[in-house]
Amino acid sequence: PYKPKRKTRAEAARQKGLEPLAMIMMLQREPNLTAKAATFVKGDVKDTEDALKGARDIIAEQVNENECARNAIRNQFTRQAEITAKVVKGKEEEAAKYRDYFDFSESLKRCTSHRLLAIRRAESEGLLKVSISPDDEACLERLDRQFVHGNNECSHQVKEATADAYKRLLKPSIETEFAAQSKEKADDEAIRVFTENLRQLLLSPPLGQKRVLAIDPGFRTGCKVVCLDAQGNLLHNENIYPHPPVNKTGEAASKLRKMIEAYEIEAISIGNGTASRETEDFINQQTFDRQIPVFVVSEQGASIYSASKIARDEFPDYDVTVRGAVSIGRRLMDPLAELVKIDPKSIGVGQYQHDMNQKKLGESLNGVVEDCVNKVGVDLNTASAPLLSYISGISSAIAKNIVAYREENGRFTDRKELLKVPKLGPKAFEQCAGFMRISEGKNPLDSTGVHPESYAAAEKLLKKQGYEPAAITAHQLTGLGLTIGDYKKLAEELGIGEITLRDIVKELEKPARDPRDEMPKPILRTDVLEMKDLKEGMVLKGTVRNVIDFGVFVDIGVHQDGLVHISQITDRYIKHPLEAVSVGDIVDV
Repeated sequence: PYKPKRKTRAEAARQKGLEPLAMIMMLQREPNLTAKAATFVKGDVKDTEDALKGARDIIAEQVNENECARNAIRNQFTRQAEITAKVVKGKEEEAAKYRDYFDFSESLKRCTSHRLLAIRRAESEGLLKVSISPDDEACLERLDRQFVHGNNECSHQVKEATADAYKRLLKPSIETEFAAQSKEKADDEAIRVFTENLRQLLLSPPLGQKRVLAIDPGFRTGCKVVCLDAQGNLLHNENIYPHPPVNKTGEAASKLRKMIEAYEIEAISIGNGTASRETEDFINQQTFDRQIPVFVVSEQGASIYSASKIARDEFPDYDVTVRGAVSIGRRLMDPLAELVKIDPKSIGVGQYQHDMNQKKLGESLNGVVEDCVNKVGVDLNTASAPLLSYISGISSAIAKNIVAYREENGRFTDRKELLKVPKLGPKAFEQCAGFMRISEGKNPLDSTGVHPESYAAAEKLLKKQGYEPAAITAHQLTGLGLTIGDYKKLAEELGIGEITLRDIVKELEKPARDPRDEMPKPILRTDVLEMKDLKEGMVLKGTVRNVIDFGVFVDIGVHQDGLVHISQITDRYIKHPLEAVSVGDIVDV
């Protein structure tokens, strides 16, 4: 209350001593206003008209600051506001990509988030003029009902002041409020789509621990080939040139055969960038001594990873092309473990990501990554530091300590060994232990999601059902849940909650189960390699790469993802494409 107000027109009028006149006018009972106003003509007030104008300014400010008046106008905005966009004169050519909005008008509550974000982006680039406006007459009518009482000289002055308050103060202020509100709502919707897409991508099914040959395809610079062992460690790298302009097809084929034999390769992973289909075609033409499945994986963000500090620390002696190819191979083996090393914003799912609230987006995406990592759990003996750092209770410093401890002392054989890791105290252990898995450790329960706190109860349960702990890893416990019968009674006997008991049974039946399913393999047609090969009416298989408000982008292997509009996705009405498809789905188009 002690802060001096901004120097407004009303403040200037108050300093001239016109507040009493404004009070008289607001009461609307003065029969001869002109004579009354004349008594205020002194000092800085030049004449009667100047006095009345100053008083009107004071009234306008009071109307603007009146809570009921503001709420009434907000109400009108909520119900009727239209968002209007017009192209800035002379910028038509520059704004060509926004041509849908050159003369655009739509009810604000019906304007979808992607349209609103596009309009706001064009406005920030100085290409469109955007305004949000309700029905002005209806708004003025509501204000008059509140402030104008009677039909005399004072009432006319108050009516004029109210109209000025609406046009000059109230409407711009509420418009700004609604612009921010609608932008926030659009951001939230876009962030929701982004997080959902990211979740689907992170939970893509892994191929598992297999020896992989990964190829980062290219024409002029050749294809960078790397061989990885089952843990994702780099064994070998070289370049092959099977495509124009070099065309060393024979040499490339023999090099491939040698690598596949020497490193006992079990699967081939190809990046989906330039020359991807040609490389896949080239590999499919080769005959190897055994059947080797070929997969095409998304390269999105691989270049960001290969230039990052994490990649430099992992492969200090190799250049970015090798690191990129390694990332393509590891994405096939375990997409989650590899994608956590990349800033989620660089993974290339979502829409208008640079136009939304970056802090909010970052927090939401990191939340999704944490959620996915904890849902799947990590293998304590193979997980990288970036992956471990997303586990509940583990900071990036502790994650590095775990990896350093593992390198120094060999593999972990027991979860309790985590307590020997520097800076990992009992509290952090309590939070993280349930998400860390140890396969082939001393205690079979370490390979499940059962928390060490519940080991005693789990062992009692096994004994009661006539099993040894070794039965867990031998997968002999399927159907255990069926034999238990009364969970409530058994839970009381074991001294644990019924929900905990159900969770333990679920974990024991499928130890170390991965919520990600078996891997579906997209089948791409080999006669379609470029846009010009496409004919109307063809039916192709494709992989959904991105889901957005107005449709989905599907990779059919022609260097450019195709858009399926929301109206063409299903025969029934859907509000959002996510109701029907998600990232990674294999679809017919």
